[in-house]
Amino acid sequence: MNPLLAVLSIPDPLHPALVHFPIVLLLLGAVAAVVSAFLPRWHLPLLAAILSVLGVVGTFVAAASGEEEGERVEELKNIEPVLEAHETWADRTEGAAVVFALLAIGTAATARWRGVARVLGAGTAVAALASVWCVAETGHYGGLLVYRHGAGVNLTSAAGGTQAEAGATIPENRRRDRDD
Repeated sequence: MNPLLAVLSIPDPLHPALVHFPIVLLLLGAVAAVVSAFLPRWHLPLLAAILSVLGVVGTFVAAASGEEEGERVEELKNIEPVLEAHETWADRTEGAAVVFALLAIGTAATARWRGVARVLGAGTAVAALASVWCVAETGHYGGLLVYRHGAGVNLTSAAGGTQAEAGATIPENRRRDRDD
């Protein structure tokens, strides 16, 4: 395969590739929001607003791709409670990110009125930290789906044979972890 085509091809599954954009955008936006709450200079409130709005857009795109991926992995054994927790935290992340973005926009828009901007900036920082917490919890459950339950992992093609052959290539100490 042409290396250029390999770079330009759409990953399958798509969800893991997409979720990293809102994670980074919301985390960077949170840093900008918290710093700007204490030091409202260098257009930090505007930067926090831009990053948080882009992060919100990213959460909705990632959630849409996650719905499709969720349907693929539902047949895996004992996955339902973890999948539901991941979906619940993803919904909370969307909500927290929207609140964060709205407050960040308000903070940037009221920069001329220091008192109002300070109050909104403090609220933005709190909402940003709540958003980061939700991102962390969503990622935790997403990690459990992949690393404990094998969601989205094709062990058959990784080993070049059947599922049983793929399991045989996993070291003994790792096989025990997979059987949880």
